[in-house]
Amino acid sequence: MIVTTKQLFEAAYGQYAIGAYNINNLEQTMGLFRGNMDSQAPFIIQISKGARSYTHKAMLEALIRAADQIFPEAIFAVHLDHGDEQTCYDCIESGFYSSVMIDASHEPFEKNIEITRRVVEAAHARGLVVEAELGQLGGVEEHVKVDEANAKLTNPDQAKEFVERTGCDSLACAIGTSHGAFKFSGSQGLHFDVLEEIQKRLPGFPLVMHGSSSVPQEEVERINAAGGNLKGAKGVNEDEFKRAATLGVTKVNIDTDGRLVWTRVHREFFRDFPEKFDLRDPGKIFMAEYAKFIAHKNEKLGSAGRLEEVRAMLK
Repeated sequence: MIVTTKQLFEAAYGQYAIGAYNINNLEQTMGLFRGNMDSQAPFIIQISKGARSYTHKAMLEALIRAADQIFPEAIFAVHLDHGDEQTCYDCIESGFYSSVMIDASHEPFEKNIEITRRVVEAAHARGLVVEAELGQLGGVEEHVKVDEANAKLTNPDQAKEFVERTGCDSLACAIGTSHGAFKFSGSQGLHFDVLEEIQKRLPGFPLVMHGSSSVPQEEVERINAAGGNLKGAKGVNEDEFKRAATLGVTKVNIDTDGRLVWTRVHREFFRDFPEKFDLRDPGKIFMAEYAKFIAHKNEKLGSAGRLEEVRAMLK
């Protein structure tokens, strides 16, 4: 059952965070649904601008519709991740998405407000909700590229003004995370002090953490042992998710970790079975491994076991 992110946030606020997982193909879609059903968790499917053009947006939407029929007990939102203004309008008009993200964080403050406000007005007129972003995360995720020197933490005072003037439904904050596998080089971590200040100014308002993959070192080591070359990759401590949830974070974006699982499975499979050429063989392994990965993340987010609770709230 497709719901809005706003409905999920109302259920989760202050208690746990909803996992927001990016998908690009059939195997990820099946593994995602299986993992969430195994852990009995509500979730958010994220479709990026790049995923929409990887094959064709209609193909990915059809996969999600099919999964909704195969897993009728699932409760989830369908969300555009890091959309520009035109892509947001396209998704709003499609009638398929329940939530869109407008990312104008690279623009000056006033311009960000102007663009976000336009998207909010268009989305709200169709019953969709909007995530916006203030501050800039460093790193690389598809078309989003920000040098670490240009990364900026979210200003708590600006956050309050931004939400009031745009009417957005949730806010992605820059609190020290970054996109991609290379988030931290030393002992750095999340800026909970900044998060606390934002929550004080926006009590009860849903906050979002982007760039929140943990980059498990076991995955990195196994990838490298199977011929990979990921050096210095380090991510967010997943044991910090629940603390962030108590401070208003209701949505945590996880993409890179899923790519690492895919890479590890395929590198190890073709290393161990060089004579194989059937794409379904590693695909079956990946779907099972991705489902386990999703269930583990939901435990860390606190969303595991919450499905029936959310279902009762929606009635």
